[in-house]
Amino acid sequence: MNTDPAPAPAIAVTPAVDPAVADRRVIVALDFDDRRAAEALVERLGDACGSYKIGLELLVSAGPGLVRDLVERGHEVFLDLKLFEIPNSVAGAVRAAGALGASMVTVHAMGGTGIMSAAVEAAREFPRLRVLALTVVTSMTGSDLADIGVDAGTEEQVLRLARLAVGAGCDGVVASPREAGVLRELLGPDRLVVTPGVTLGPEAAEGRAGVKGRRGAVGFGGTAGGHARPGTPRAAFAAGASHVVVGRSVSRAADPLAALRRVVRAAG
Repeated sequence: MNTDPAPAPAIAVTPAVDPAVADRRVIVALDFDDRRAAEALVERLGDACGSYKIGLELLVSAGPGLVRDLVERGHEVFLDLKLFEIPNSVAGAVRAAGALGASMVTVHAMGGTGIMSAAVEAAREFPRLRVLALTVVTSMTGSDLADIGVDAGTEEQVLRLARLAVGAGCDGVVASPREAGVLRELLGPDRLVVTPGVTLGPEAAEGRAGVKGRRGAVGFGGTAGGHARPGTPRAAFAAGASHVVVGRSVSRAADPLAALRRVVRAAG
């Protein structure tokens, strides 16, 4: 009788993403609170998606290993940390993001030139890592800015912070689709303009978004996911966005792959 132990089953390895198949300008947000749900969406989208966003909720829940795994499988990872700390701490976090293999990391432009410059300097060790300055969070309105003592409207504040980001050497900015056009005019053709708050809803197409109150914007599936200044992928790209970030319109769709393909078609 053969008493040798049975061989361990082979581990299935997902092939690397084919860059010719996936449009890396379309970033799918993994806005989940556990790793299994995020991985289920990644498996379902397969090589149709080349870029994912991981924010604080999933990073804290799943740990940094998920970032490494996605990078090893050929995906780009937008690590949306929204860093707003003393410059030394920001630099350390950026180096950690670079070591994980992230392609993009965010720092709050409202933190000023010091923390943005620290982030840019730390990223020099990682040629693939791009530092993006978050201007005005897409859930904020002019009323929210007034609450914290900012007299400017959202577009004026976005442009002011974008100028600071350019001076600090950032690779690009994050803002809503509604500011993509003025940002492209300001930043020129080379810097990145990354736009969250993208939905597939007809209301967002004309920039109306069916706003109810200050935060209840209605879009695809009855919500714009908490974004007060949403827009469609087609409008965002037409205005000059380099990348769009799409969340619930894909992740909560009955057919996420079909929804993603709609976004990619809008990219042109």
